[in-house]
Amino acid sequence: METFLKITGLLAVGTTFGAMAFFSFVMAPLIFIRLDEAIAGRFIRGVFPVYYLVIGGLGLVAALGLVWGDPLGAAIALLIALGAVVARQMLMPRINRHRDRMLAGAADAERSFERLHRVSVWINGAQILAALGLFVRLAWT
Repeated sequence: METFLKITGLLAVGTTFGAMAFFSFVMAPLIFIRLDEAIAGRFIRGVFPVYYLVIGGLGLVAALGLVWGDPLGAAIALLIALGAVVARQMLMPRINRHRDRMLAGAADAERSFERLHRVSVWINGAQILAALGLFVRLAWT
């Protein structure tokens, strides 16, 4: 049973890393390169809630798979999942609100939007690095 759980954790972490890396480094740039800015913005707004649900769910599956045999790995996976919850439930609504205000001409909104967006990018980057590090660690143990 422990081997099954470790493999489940490994697959969930690998899938988390792959999904995050693909979306961040392939899909998001392509969306903004290929689509008109207004359409790209609306599309991204529709995708991000799903993206964060998937990352949060995969992080939770990984944490549950690792909790008995690798508590440190489970904690890292849980932090990845929690980062997705924070980004989806707290940051994303504020980012969207400031972006809307910015597009409506509010002078103070751009600074807030950029600051919050930068925080979300840092969280996403930390999650990607954590998932990669955890995957490598699990694959070699």
